Amino acid sequence: MAKEEIITKEDELAGEKEAQEKNKKDTPMGKLFAEITNPPAIESLVEGKVISLDNKAVYVDLPPYGTGIIFGREFINARDIIRKMNIGDTISAKVVSYDNEDGYIEISIKEARQALIWGEAEEAVRDAKVFELPITDANKGGLLINWQGITGFLPASQLKTEHYPRVQDGDKDRILDELKKLIGEKIAVSIITALPREGKLIFSEKGMEEAAKGEMVQKYAVGDVLDGEVTGVVEFGVFVKVEDGLEGLVHISEMDWGLVDDPKQLYKIGDKVKVKVIEVKDEKISLSIKQMRENPWESASKKYKKDDVVDGVIIKFNKHGALASIEEGVAGLVHVSEFGSDEKLRKTLELGKSYKFKINVFEPKEMKMTLSFANKEEKSE
Repeated sequence: MAKEEIITKEDELAGEKEAQEKNKKDTPMGKLFAEITNPPAIESLVEGKVISLDNKAVYVDLPPYGTGIIFGREFINARDIIRKMNIGDTISAKVVSYDNEDGYIEISIKEARQALIWGEAEEAVRDAKVFELPITDANKGGLLINWQGITGFLPASQLKTEHYPRVQDGDKDRILDELKKLIGEKIAVSIITALPREGKLIFSEKGMEEAAKGEMVQKYAVGDVLDGEVTGVVEFGVFVKVEDGLEGLVHISEMDWGLVDDPKQLYKIGDKVKVKVIEVKDEKISLSIKQMRENPWESASKKYKKDDVVDGVIIKFNKHGALASIEEGVAGLVHVSEFGSDEKLRKTLELGKSYKFKINVFEPKEMKMTLSFANKEEKSE
């Protein structure tokens, strides 16, 4: 099991902290950003109104951060979108840099468009949306489908019986010949896996009537413990089949009591898992894997108390400081303010190393713990 977990969206972007901090220091806008409590992270999505545009750049008001600019390569790449743009329009964009000599936040609407499309794909997975799309190509493993400019894959194993290539002896060349016959044909499919970072979109043709699905869902109640099989992996969790035609979502927050950065590191399609039903609503069931195990914070409440000095292993850095694991599934935050700067914190505390910490705040029911560094000698060096 992974020993790391995601606390906020900013934590997911912590790996880009150093580059972002350098940009902040080197630009006029950087001084302003240093005073803003939560400046937009590089690659984060922002929204604002167009306040000026010409044949070289578009300027966008991004309160409370300042003014964004689309220019250069980003302007050229988005010309087809910009032609339809007017002053006063509200647009979404992705932050690409603070390193602008005129103090603007450099943004991209082309990249934002891609981010929004992938967001729609993840929503489609969650909501089991059905699309009628044409088959554009085929290979020996399945079919290729284009959805909003993204080429996705429909494995042969996810085809309905009437479309599945039944070839004697499983000859791959003959299977390909059968699959090619479907090129150009429109079929009803749903997205079962969306992995933006990998550019991976997986489709399935295996659907069912909503009424039948609703009847299946009503058989389950909160607290039921079920055997399931992982059928889809997305950035926000995994989908688990509990019976033919019925899947439930295990959200990333319900996968493990410890920190989970990437669901793919824990599970893959085909894995057998035990799950607990935690919600039955709107013809959907929500599941939990972590609730099949004891909550480590409950046992921790009997071992630790405020002001205890404990050993902790540094498992992650984020914008707030460092996370130290006290035991499996129980971690506390060592705030950056204790060291004066992120640089000093990272110089003192190393990933994977153990240090002494004092518990300042301990609220096991809220699964919350804050720590202070107890190795005073190391801190003062």
